[in-house]
Amino acid sequence: MKLSQFKFKLPEERIAQFPTENRDESRLMVVHKKTGEIEHVIFKDILNYFEENDVFVFNDTRVFPARLFGNKEKTGASIEVFLLRELREENLLWDVQVDPARKIRIGNKLYFGEDNSMVAEVIDNTTSRGRVLRFLYDGPHDEFKKALYALGESPIPTYLKRKVDPMDEARFQTIFATNEGAVTAPTAGLHFSRELMKRMEIKGVERAFITMHCGLGNFRDIDVEDLTKHKMESEQIFVTEECTEIVNKAKLSGHKICAVGNTVNRAFETVVGTDHLIKPFEGWTNKFIFPPYTFNVADSMISNFQLPESIQLMLTCAYGGYDLIMGAYHLAVKEGYRFGCYGDAMLIID
Repeated sequence: MKLSQFKFKLPEERIAQFPTENRDESRLMVVHKKTGEIEHVIFKDILNYFEENDVFVFNDTRVFPARLFGNKEKTGASIEVFLLRELREENLLWDVQVDPARKIRIGNKLYFGEDNSMVAEVIDNTTSRGRVLRFLYDGPHDEFKKALYALGESPIPTYLKRKVDPMDEARFQTIFATNEGAVTAPTAGLHFSRELMKRMEIKGVERAFITMHCGLGNFRDIDVEDLTKHKMESEQIFVTEECTEIVNKAKLSGHKICAVGNTVNRAFETVVGTDHLIKPFEGWTNKFIFPPYTFNVADSMISNFQLPESIQLMLTCAYGGYDLIMGAYHLAVKEGYRFGCYGDAMLIID
């Protein structure tokens, strides 16, 4: 497959700038893989397609306020710093992306906050993702993290082309977000409300959780036409014994397994064995999935409507079939579906 095969015309106004008022009231396109049938419903109707003892698997990663704005020492030049991950807690070292990167050198100090209360020193500029900063803070680590996060803002995607709204702090986070470490939300999970989760429980639909800390690699442009040459950035994943027991039991008993989002499917395909069962795992994955690909675990999946040439669109096409999914996307544009992190959703089922 080639990058250009995932182009389609997406009018700017189709990219949702804000979420629906209620999480579970976005639109849902249901795509039936075997028949090619397409239905148009509301997201909270999703349980109509599942039965007792079927399993939904969610990504419970938690987004932290990763975007900081500061100034460079001496010149006062404005600098945007995107926190990627904490490297060493005891040394307050962070892997970061800096913009504009060309102005930052080893030894430079950066100041954050209205009173320059947070200071960081650039100690490395050779990492694949940007820079390493050492924050200069005299106090307990939990106080440092609290102070650092107070200066940050919700890292909504830049394609929204707007300033962060106070609403984003809550809405760019799933209601089941638990394990901190993501710099972007697993967007398929944003549609689930507490009311919908309660209805799942009443119906006897089970749930399980994996953790994949979603990184900026999900939004970086692919700069090669030949997709086999694209290298994904590694993301940390955790698949617990409890999760494997729930998923494998459902698999062996013939019940449906629904992957809530591309990250869950990538985690599944990282940890699945030759017996099509998943195994506990703690580590990293750079698995890049595009058509053609045979999935081993999920019987269905939920995905937001993704942007052209995105890795999420490629995985969705791999799961549902290139022709069927691209056709569904063209229909979605025509029918006024909303795209992006705050957009509408698609359910792909057999």
